[in-house]
Amino acid sequence: MNNYELMVIFTPVLSEDDFKAAQKKFTAYITENGGQMVHTNPWGLKSLAYPIQKKTTGLYWVLEYNAPSTFNEQLKIQLLRDENVLRHMFTALDKYAVEYNGRKRSGVPTGVEKAVEG
Repeated sequence: MNNYELMVIFTPVLSEDDFKAAQKKFTAYITENGGQMVHTNPWGLKSLAYPIQKKTTGLYWVLEYNAPSTFNEQLKIQLLRDENVLRHMFTALDKYAVEYNGRKRSGVPTGVEKAVEG
C-alpha cells in the first residue's frame, strides 16, 4: 500500500449536495477497491489560475489515501469519465510528506508557520 494525495477540481455549477455526493462517490470507490481513506479536505469554491472549459472558478477537494500502486489507473479512468470533474492530480507521498500532513492536521507546529508579530 502506497500513500497518495489526490486533488480534484469539480465544475463550479454543482450544488452543495451534488458536491458532497461526488466526494462520497469517489471515497466509496477507493474503499471498495482496497484503499483506505486517511483524510479528506473539501476546500470549496476557489478561483482558477486560468479558465478551464470557460469557467474561472472551481470546487476544490483534496484527499489523502492509501492504495495499491495499480489502483490509481482505475481511479483515473473514473475521474476522466465524470463530466463534473474539470481537473485532477495525483501525488505520491513519501514518508516525510505523510508525517508532515499528520502533524499539520493534529495542530503540532511543522516549522513552516509564519511568525506572529506581537
